[in-house]
Amino acid sequence: MRFLPIVSRELRVASRQRSTYWVRSAAALVVLAVSTWFFIITQSQAPSQIAMGVFSILTGGAVLYCLFSGVRSTADCLSQEKREGTLGLLFLTDLKGYDVVFGKLVATSLRGFYGVLAVVPMLALPLLLGGVTPGEFGRMALVAVNTLFFSLAVGMFVSALCRSARNAMGITLLLILLIAAGLPAIGSWWGYVIRAQGPPVGWLLPSPGTSYFTAFDSNYRVTPQDREGFWGSVAVVHALAWFFLVLACVRAPRSWQDRPAGVQALRWRERWRLWSYGDAAERAGFRKLLLDQNAYFWLAARARLKPACVWAVLALLGCGWAWGLAKYHRDWLSEFMFFVTGIILNLLIKGWFATEAGRQIAADRTQGSLELLLSTPLTVRDILRGQLLALRRQFLGPAMLVLVLFVLFMRGSTAGLSDADDRESWVLFWAALIVLMLADVAALYWVGMWQGLTAKNPNRATSATLARIMVLPVAAFAALSMLLGLVTMNHDFNLKPKFFIAMWVGLSLATDAAFGAWARHKLLTEFRAAAAQRYAPGLGFWKRLLGAGQTVAPAPPPVKMRPETAPPVETT
Repeated sequence: MRFLPIVSRELRVASRQRSTYWVRSAAALVVLAVSTWFFIITQSQAPSQIAMGVFSILTGGAVLYCLFSGVRSTADCLSQEKREGTLGLLFLTDLKGYDVVFGKLVATSLRGFYGVLAVVPMLALPLLLGGVTPGEFGRMALVAVNTLFFSLAVGMFVSALCRSARNAMGITLLLILLIAAGLPAIGSWWGYVIRAQGPPVGWLLPSPGTSYFTAFDSNYRVTPQDREGFWGSVAVVHALAWFFLVLACVRAPRSWQDRPAGVQALRWRERWRLWSYGDAAERAGFRKLLLDQNAYFWLAARARLKPACVWAVLALLGCGWAWGLAKYHRDWLSEFMFFVTGIILNLLIKGWFATEAGRQIAADRTQGSLELLLSTPLTVRDILRGQLLALRRQFLGPAMLVLVLFVLFMRGSTAGLSDADDRESWVLFWAALIVLMLADVAALYWVGMWQGLTAKNPNRATSATLARIMVLPVAAFAALSMLLGLVTMNHDFNLKPKFFIAMWVGLSLATDAAFGAWARHKLLTEFRAAAAQRYAPGLGFWKRLLGAGQTVAPAPPPVKMRPETAPPVETT
């Protein structure tokens, strides 16, 4: 048998996919757009400063993209095979663990690697302006590729352990954050405890962030220890990636079988079940309470810890904010900190809401239970209302708290300002954030439900929902801003922040209205036809992005059978 036969097969399959080529073109276009936009807003500065700014933004975005690529690309590759029951069939052949692991790694990460491969040559554009040395460019390219390999290896390892897609993606994200940010934070705390000059080097080397920050000439050329720190961090991150891949190769052949859980695992499973659902009496009371309102409401809201999880994350953010306020006092209460906190809370609530909007219905459709639900007296509107009640139970309280915080941030941002235009701009910004949060949540509900009904799996449903409601308006806003900058470059015409806020609100509301109305119409008219179809047909890039052509073929009309003529009965 050939060496790594699955890898060669997956490469041939990927070479025939249009997305393999679209990703490279899209990545290069994004880099050109960001570079042009930054050049327009900083054209009055020195060329060396512009070059370093463009280089920092592009490399920072590329490294962040590489760092979290494993969550989307490899975290669910082996676990999906387990759920579908096909992983065991692969190991009935002569394939080894490394054959399957490297085959799935190539299959799921090729598009991400091509995206990075298209971005790396574009990072050399600041070299033409000066201010960036060839050494910086080479080190940043190495950091980006090494970080991508590390993230994909972590996702592959977690996928070999887990069976649920949600658990695999969550554990992958937590593990990456622990290594990239948690270890340096622990090292900083330990250095503060022992009163050292800085955190111990051993806590910093495993983080890809250390590789990134020490790759700049300003940090790399200071002392020989800084150079050793860069190459040491690159080596440790690379070694960790191979360590996770080896663990995945060892674990994959042993993870596809259903084995009885041990006593300790059963105890922890029972405890988690009691925390999530309660004991028999609590489940009965909770079930009666929800069933009296809506049957699908009980199905989607049985896990009682979902609202507690949202509150717990907000509490953690509140603890971090309280720590900053206790350490920096009045300096912490600045417009910049209010702005950053508001954006984080806004993205957190909307991103989490989009994840939950279509997950239950996507899971029911994948398991085949949605067709059973539609055979009951439940109507389509009952199912939609039940999911809405479940989302309201989980997110209404946290969303109201976030809106109240936005009002407080608005007052804090305008408290110390003497310029009337600045005060009006901040008031308009926070008012726009409040309005768009309400509008985006409403659109995310309808679009998320339709995508959960038509997408192949819940992860694709979430990605498609976020791309339409949250990514598309930002991309349109950036494109229009860049166009306006090009038009007014040689004219003495200064656009005020109010104009850009109005343009941002208009684009977002138009997107919400268009996609929300489209998804609502689809749900109310084609719900049963979409539920009866196993998978939606494949669409092109622009059709998937804009939603055009995603029309579910109507179910064929029932065949009317003519009653057969019964033979005459002879009577005696």
